[in-house]
Amino acid sequence: MEIEDRIRGFYNRFLSLSGAPEEIARAMALGVFIGTTPTIPFHTALVMVSCLALRQNITAALLGATIISNPFTIPFLYLAQYELGVIVLGMPANPFTVAGYDMRSILEIGLHILYPLLVGGVLLAAVFAVPSYFLARQAVVRLRSRNAEPVEPSP
Repeated sequence: MEIEDRIRGFYNRFLSLSGAPEEIARAMALGVFIGTTPTIPFHTALVMVSCLALRQNITAALLGATIISNPFTIPFLYLAQYELGVIVLGMPANPFTVAGYDMRSILEIGLHILYPLLVGGVLLAAVFAVPSYFLARQAVVRLRSRNAEPVEPSP
């Protein structure tokens, strides 16, 4: 039941976010963008600094980063980022194995892997961030209207 508890926790945090739907959606999209990039050890720091610099909702951005970048999605994201980067850059694919999914392990592989990974990561981040804005905005509007207290007509 741990997964159900986590989903319920995300849902409750999402409902408790304050701000206009557009503000929350912008912050979620920012978090999704950062969370999609191959900068795992720095996601939280990048989200915090970006939110402070851009005056965005830190909680919404952290939720967005956590939803997209978690132990279940990271291997798939890294593989997709690398493959996309290789295609975009026109580089030959290099077979590799990663000892761990942290920045140090990636840097040890070398620039021939890191460069396509970063290029593909930024492109994939944009692909995920744009629709996440619209999805988050719609979700905030719907959930708030569904959970709004009915207003009693005045006599």
